[in-house]
Amino acid sequence: MATKRVTDSQVPAKRWYATGRRKEATARVYLSQGSGKITVNGREIAEYLRRPTLEMLVNEPFTVIEQAGGFDVAVNVAGGGLAGQAGAIRHGIARALTTFQAELRAPLKAAGLLTRDPRAKERKKYGRVAARARFQFSKR
Repeated sequence: MATKRVTDSQVPAKRWYATGRRKEATARVYLSQGSGKITVNGREIAEYLRRPTLEMLVNEPFTVIEQAGGFDVAVNVAGGGLAGQAGAIRHGIARALTTFQAELRAPLKAAGLLTRDPRAKERKKYGRVAARARFQFSKR
């Protein structure tokens, strides 16, 4: 029985996974060492998010650990709007970096990137137009 010799090109790249959440959005983040390419739902990040401020938000974990461009990121994100999705991606990247290297937890925690933002939309109450807005009052 012959054994196959495995070369470096045949070995799958090491990937780290984490889930990030914000508002109604959930992001599944896959991190691997590479050139800094970020793809969201199969599209480039600039094409998907369409706003430079949201791109800065997503890249924040890399600037905190001072390793911008050192990782390739593949993200599947669903739910919510673009801002919520960007926050979920940021949260997922920060959590994936801690699985990559445990020493990165302290600076990411100090920057507040590992805490899930609990704020969500307040539910509509009965007898109201929205969560807090009331119908217009008429005295006569």
